[in-house]
Formats: sequence, structure tokens, C-alpha cells
Amino acid sequence: RSALCAGCPHRLVFKELSRLRAIVTGDMGCYTLGALPPLSSIDTTLDMGASVSMSHGFELAMSGTEHRPVVGIIGDSTFAHSGFSSLMNTVYNKGGGTICILDNRTTAMTGQQGNPFNGITLQNRESHELDLVSLLEALGVDHVARVDAYDAQAVRQALKTATSREELDVIVFERPCILLDKSPKKSFEVTADCTACGVCITLGCPALSRDSETGCALIDPSLCVACGQCEQYCNFDAIRPY
Repeated sequence: RSALCAGCPHRLVFKELSRLRAIVTGDMGCYTLGALPPLSSIDTTLDMGASVSMSHGFELAMSGTEHRPVVGIIGDSTFAHSGFSSLMNTVYNKGGGTICILDNRTTAMTGQQGNPFNGITLQNRESHELDLVSLLEALGVDHVARVDAYDAQAVRQALKTATSREELDVIVFERPCILLDKSPKKSFEVTADCTACGVCITLGCPALSRDSETGCALIDPSLCVACGQCEQYCNFDAIRPY
């Protein structure tokens, strides 16, 4: 099972990228764990900000050929740190491809510090909050979309639309890091309608497993945070709130 947290807002993005068979240039952050099975959705990771510049490089290298979609993926805090300049260079050089910015309202990998896009300083003081979408538009990105990272259909459609174009697209996937909310969580359960198809397991949620005898899905209530991601991928209505 993937090491991404239960309820991680990045999971559905990686799931849909694997369905698209995209070439994904990754970056530095907790979402880098999306490279692990069963998601296995990141092909490169080099340094902070490199996802954007490497995406541009892949597009240039494969220009004039038929190729899989190229998608760069970066967190909001990493984008503020060093992704911005790479994207500015891509726009300036009329690059294409798709860039996904995972806006989880924090710097999750290294201690949940603030960053310029949530308006909190490292000293946990309120500050000016940069408007990410306005910044992207000011850079000259013609196609900017905001998507709820927990909405599977919206995530799927946004990626499908963006990767079908030759122009540069930037999608901002919005949903706070699950670790920011410390309150007790409810859980989901698997009903007798489960057909053991295993689709929900491919999400790589640590709360999901399979019964060793029947193959049916199991949900560990101590790990489930009731994000509802698995429910959206169950075609048999076999997962419901407990």
C-alpha cells in the first residue's frame, strides 16, 4: 500500500495520471511518495522546482512526435520556493504541457510551516497571502483551472482537458492537507455488495486492504478519515459512510 496518508488530497490526482499513462515529472514533497506502488505515477524527481523545468524539457525533446501526455507536478510551497521561476521560463519560451500545483495550504513534508500562498510566516504569524491563480494569470498562463482535489470526476475531466491541448495548462488542485485537521474522524465501511474487483485497493490508501480469503475490500476504521475517495471509485455502491 502506498505511503501517502489516508485522505491525502493528492491521491486522486496520481490515480488519474496513472490512467492517462502520463509522463510525470515529480518534485520534492510528501507527494513524491506517489512514485510508490500501487500508484506508481511519478517518473522523475530531481530537486525543488525541477518538475516544471523538466516538463518543459520533455516537451521540447519530443516536439514533433506522438507521445504520452507530459505532466509536471509540484506542491504550493515548493512552487513558491523555486517552481515559479521555472514556470515563468516555460511561459516566456512558449512551452506546452500540463503543470499540476497541489495546493494543500501548508508545507506538509517538513513540519506544516506556512508559505506565501497561505499567508502564514515561518514564525506562525499572519502575513500577506499571495493569490496563486492571479499570479499564474499575471505570468501569462492562458489556461488556468481550479479543481477540488477530492472530486474524482472533476480531477479526471480537468486532466483530460489539459493534456489534450498543445498549449500550456496549469491546474491548481485545492484541498487542505489531511494532517491539518486534528479532530476525530468518522469512517467508511464495506458492505456485502463488494464484488472483490479490487479497484478501490488501487488507490493505495493505507486504510484499505483485502480479505485474504474472499478478496473483498476491508477498511480499517482506526485509519479511515472518511474522505470518500474510495466510495467514488466503487462501481457497486459497496462502500458507504459508517
